[in-house]
Amino acid sequence: MIEDVRHQPVSGRIRADLRGIPETALWTVYHRAAEAAHPDTVLPDPRAVQLVAEVDFPFRERLGAARPWVAQAIALRALAFDGAVRAFLARHPEGTVIALGEGLETQFWRVDNGRVRWVTVDLTDPLELRRRLLPHGVRQRLVACDAREHRWMAGIDASRGVLVTAQGLLMYLRPAQAQGLIGACAAAFPGGTMVFDTVSRRFSARSRDGARGPGGHRLPPMPWGMNASERRHLFAAHPSITEVTDVPLPAGRGLLGYLAPRAAAVPLLRGDRPLITRVRFGAAGGGRAGGKPVVPRPAEG
Repeated sequence: MIEDVRHQPVSGRIRADLRGIPETALWTVYHRAAEAAHPDTVLPDPRAVQLVAEVDFPFRERLGAARPWVAQAIALRALAFDGAVRAFLARHPEGTVIALGEGLETQFWRVDNGRVRWVTVDLTDPLELRRRLLPHGVRQRLVACDAREHRWMAGIDASRGVLVTAQGLLMYLRPAQAQGLIGACAAAFPGGTMVFDTVSRRFSARSRDGARGPGGHRLPPMPWGMNASERRHLFAAHPSITEVTDVPLPAGRGLLGYLAPRAAAVPLLRGDRPLITRVRFGAAGGGRAGGKPVVPRPAEG
């Protein structure tokens, strides 16, 4: 397990005092670092371990102990997103990845092929913390903007392909805002792809009722929840959406790692589980024939 950082100013460490939804950036990196320190880790992530060591923040006091099963689940989610990015870069090696609400995610350094263009979009405070903690090169751009404000879309070079990722973001938006953001991406990036995760309707309701996380901290409300059977409604976000598919979690360690890629087949998990969804946008002037998706919808659990 990673060593806890107490909330006492330490020479050389950078103070972090994020609250509310932005604090989830610290919660996520805390758990990724805990998993990365496991001798049989599913996600080697030395930068996450380094970040936790360099940040002056009371991780254990504010967020509770990092539970191994939660840490692995967070790492498997990151690994699934890594796979989606690598698949995109295999087709578009000089493409642009736009990471919405990226927080302290270190994905760029895990998947960088030496050619990708990377755009991080986040609120001012978490983005400034990211700027201070992580080195950024000429192929990386940081944009201080609320993802719901579509001005971040200006200046994006979409000529070599675009992938928009939203890891741990859309569940904090209201349903209409989430659907609106998906639709805006479809309109702005024809031929592109968006990958995002969501929580179930049941988990969304629990968060809005003041539920606490596994470490005892109070969860921020998550207004948007979606069950697998509701994925078909995403086609309504924009006429150019041609495909909506599941991105399964990869296999991991132990019982959790065994169940992760098989959750859709487990009756107790089928309708009440977090989802990772890939949405493809039709090329400019394309869209659906006769108002129907041109790619068959996947079978839902």
